[in-house]
Amino acid sequence: MKTKIFCDIADFKTIKYFNNKSIVDGFTTNPSLMRLAGAKNYKNYSLKILKTCKKKPISFEVFADNFKEMLDQAYEINSWGKNVYVKIPVVNSKGVFTGPVIKELSDKGIKLNITAVYTFEQTKKIYKKLNKKTKSIISIFAGRMADKGKDPLPIFKKGISLTKKNKNIEILWASTREAYNFIQAKQLKCNIITMPPKVINQIKDFGKSYKLMTLDTVKGFLTDSRKSKFSL
Repeated sequence: MKTKIFCDIADFKTIKYFNNKSIVDGFTTNPSLMRLAGAKNYKNYSLKILKTCKKKPISFEVFADNFKEMLDQAYEINSWGKNVYVKIPVVNSKGVFTGPVIKELSDKGIKLNITAVYTFEQTKKIYKKLNKKTKSIISIFAGRMADKGKDPLPIFKKGISLTKKNKNIEILWASTREAYNFIQAKQLKCNIITMPPKVINQIKDFGKSYKLMTLDTVKGFLTDSRKSKFSL
């Protein structure tokens, strides 16, 4: 099974670049990435991206905190294109599970990406709310878990086991920190991994020999010491 690679970015030029690269199968964005990209008008900026990214799947996230506004935004975002997934956080800022939002949208055939997932219990609750005939993604935040000293692999194993019989529901490895995470995701048979551009570019060096890695490292140290004109 192929583990698809998504690019986690909202920068227009970067999306335009990777949209033409076969290594990237889709894109994920979030409000923080949109802000970092300099978006002033959420809809206008998203539509600009969609003029370039017309076929590959791309997720745009709601930014409302109450369920009614979440639904209103979700219906609007869904109308932007057939390749659009609507991103819904698993809870709002008060910690309330967004199950009713997930169920309503999924039952209406709207493709969803449920985000900010950290536990298997959350994954199970989401899975129960999803319409099994509607394409959906469950994004588990591996990197942020690892940053706090928690092992994400058992959660992925359970989540993948839960959803593997349904081709419409995919598990996504989110908050990727390093290129080796791609190997881990493949070994787990995770459906998708989303990565920042820097990590995607690192994958191109897969297979480089230890000898070449040693030489590249030493040459880098030598170059920097000469540029700094170090002396003793």
